[in-house]
Amino acid sequence: MPDLTQSQDGETIVAQVKDARSRLFEELNRTIIGQEEAIEQIVIGLLCSGHTLLTGVPGLGKTLLVRSLAETFSLSFKRIQFTPDLMPADIYGTEIVEEDPASGKRSFRFVPGPVFANILLADEINRTPPKTQAALLEAMEERQVTAAGQTHKLAPPFFVLATQNPIELEGTYPLPEAQLDRFLLNIHIDYLPLEDEVKMVAATTAPKKSKPQAVFTAEEILALQQLVREVPVAEDVVRHAVNLTAATRPSHPDALPLAKDKIKWGAGSRASQALVLAGKARALLDGRYAVSIEDINALALPVLRHRIIPSFHAEAEGTTSDQLIAEIISQLKR
Repeated sequence: MPDLTQSQDGETIVAQVKDARSRLFEELNRTIIGQEEAIEQIVIGLLCSGHTLLTGVPGLGKTLLVRSLAETFSLSFKRIQFTPDLMPADIYGTEIVEEDPASGKRSFRFVPGPVFANILLADEINRTPPKTQAALLEAMEERQVTAAGQTHKLAPPFFVLATQNPIELEGTYPLPEAQLDRFLLNIHIDYLPLEDEVKMVAATTAPKKSKPQAVFTAEEILALQQLVREVPVAEDVVRHAVNLTAATRPSHPDALPLAKDKIKWGAGSRASQALVLAGKARALLDGRYAVSIEDINALALPVLRHRIIPSFHAEAEGTTSDQLIAEIISQLKR
C-alpha cells in the first residue's frame, strides 16, 4: 500500500486504510477461518497502542491467530508460556558474565528476553505468580524494562496479547481488577460455527499453504496509531461513551436500578477513554473519518467486560458481565 508516513489528505489516507483492511483479512483468511470480529478487535487494539486480553477455551487457534497477525504486520513475534515457576528474568532477560580472551577481563552483558518483540503473546498469564505478572504489566505500561539498574527501551510498536483459560481455574493466580484495567480490550473467542469448523478442519489437515504476506510495515503502524488519535469525534458521541461507562457504576447518583442491584463495582474513567479511542480505530478501519454512537456500542463488550464486577445477586442468578452490559445499552437507547 502507499506509504502512510507521507503527507496526504485525510480522505486519501482513509481510503487507503479501508483498502488495506480488506487485503489484511484476505491474507489472514488463508490461515484463519472465521473469527472476523475477534481479528478486527485485535487490530483495533494495535492501532490504539493498547494491550489486549484473549479469553477462550484451548484449541481455538489463539496462538495461530496472533502469529498470523504478526506476519501480516511485518512485526517481530515472541511467545511466553506462563507457568507457576516463571520468573521476571525469564521475561525481561538477564545479564551474563563474559571474559575477554585477550585480556582475561570479565564484564557483564545483557541478554534480552522475549519481551523485546513487537508482538508478545503471553499465554495463560493467570498461571504465573503475581510477581511475574507485575513484571510484564510494568513493561506494558512503561514500554521499558529495568535490569541490573539499567533501563532498556522496548522498540515500538509494542503490543501484548495475553490469553486466559476460563475453564481451568485451579492453581491459577487471577489478575487483580486494577491490573485487568490496564488492558484496553478483553476479547472473547468462541467456538466456530459448524460450517466454519468444517472449512477449518479441511484446511488445517491439507498440505500447508504459504505464510500470509505483510500488509503493513512497523512505520506505517506507528503512523496509523497517530492518525487514529486525529479522527474527530462529536461531543454527543463522547457523552454517550461517558454515560455508558457511568451507567455501570452502582454508586452513581443516576445509576440504573440494574446497576444498583447486579453490579458490585463499575468501570472507571479509563473505560470511557478506551471506548472513544477504540471507536476512532473502528471508524478508520471502516473507511469513515468520524466516530458514531454505533461504534461505541459495538465495542462496549470488549472494553467493559473485564472492568465491571457483578454482584453476589447477579452471580447467584448466573448473570454474566456481557449480559449486564447488553442490558445497560438497551436501557440507554430507550
